[in-house]
Amino acid sequence: MERITTNDGTTELVRNWATDLDGAARAQALRAAGSPAVTEPLALMPDAHLGAGATIGSVLATDAVTGGLIPSAVGVDLGCGMTALKTNLADDELPDDLRPLLDAWATDIPAGVGQAHSRTGRAANRWLEANPLPRGSEIESRDHERAHTQLGTLGSGNHFVEGSVNAAGEVWIVLHSGSRGIGNKLAQHHIRAAKELAKAEGRILEDPDLAYFLATDPQFEAYRADMLWAQDYALANRDLMMDAALGALRALVPHVAEVDRIRCHHNYAERETHDGRDLWVTRKGAIRARAGDRGVIPGSMGTSTMIVEGLGSHESYCSASHGAGRKLSRTKARKQLDAADFARQMQGRTWQQENATKLLDEAPDAYKDIHDVMADQED
Repeated sequence: MERITTNDGTTELVRNWATDLDGAARAQALRAAGSPAVTEPLALMPDAHLGAGATIGSVLATDAVTGGLIPSAVGVDLGCGMTALKTNLADDELPDDLRPLLDAWATDIPAGVGQAHSRTGRAANRWLEANPLPRGSEIESRDHERAHTQLGTLGSGNHFVEGSVNAAGEVWIVLHSGSRGIGNKLAQHHIRAAKELAKAEGRILEDPDLAYFLATDPQFEAYRADMLWAQDYALANRDLMMDAALGALRALVPHVAEVDRIRCHHNYAERETHDGRDLWVTRKGAIRARAGDRGVIPGSMGTSTMIVEGLGSHESYCSASHGAGRKLSRTKARKQLDAADFARQMQGRTWQQENATKLLDEAPDAYKDIHDVMADQED
């Protein structure tokens, strides 16, 4: 782990676990570390790369009384994270042809920008009735309706559902998604509000996306309430999709059953106690890894997903990476990578090969090597 300090060496700014870190991401992390809303050294995970405002793969900690929260650091996909389900199946119990399962998942779990169910399911209705939006949340009626119809849907970008087999030949289902349109709507509202507050208060920002709410600001409580609600929505969203994925597998293999389910956020903020101090910890592209915490760290398409257990590293605020981490931006990946090479890398797997060109920004070569990332965080 590398310690980055002020030029005179008197103040620790960043603790860096990334051995593969470009200069732009390093400079961005230093800017975030200098925010008045951040009172503790920033921790960079080994998958760190350039993001909006704060570096993806960064952990920002701040005193719960004197510090604050940076909405763009928590991100626009509030509560995005992973769920992994272990089944009772061995790989030789799966059908030889897995395309029907892939097609069933594509039907039962709507994917893509703005995609939703044609009508709200009973499970989604029950969750939303038991977990209404916080009073005063500034959304329109159409956004409220979208929150209903998108609960249990995947989204776009690097969100995915996949079937995996571990080294023991046991079958798993792995899923990555977040809080969909409603989480984005709430996050964008508060990011704008933080920027307006900074302008009104004359707060000097090195980057407009570092606009913050201090715990003493009236807007802080509204953001906190909406953020925590969206994080719960994201968790419920993944659970509903996982139930649907398991149901589709059961249609092919009737005796399949759930053995274990592991859940973790990796774009979120939470109030925690570290070394006896009450802190707000923002993990933007990082999972919590207290001693004994279980987590899910996926690689890129076609590569390994890691099921992990935390060691409780206090210097990282008990955190670990959230994935392999991009080494090419989406734009560069589409320009530099080749669909035929991508298809060759995915040989032996059942996947949406007909969409290879559209999925180029998710090809393995767009990401760091997951094994290198894991080696960087053995502590």
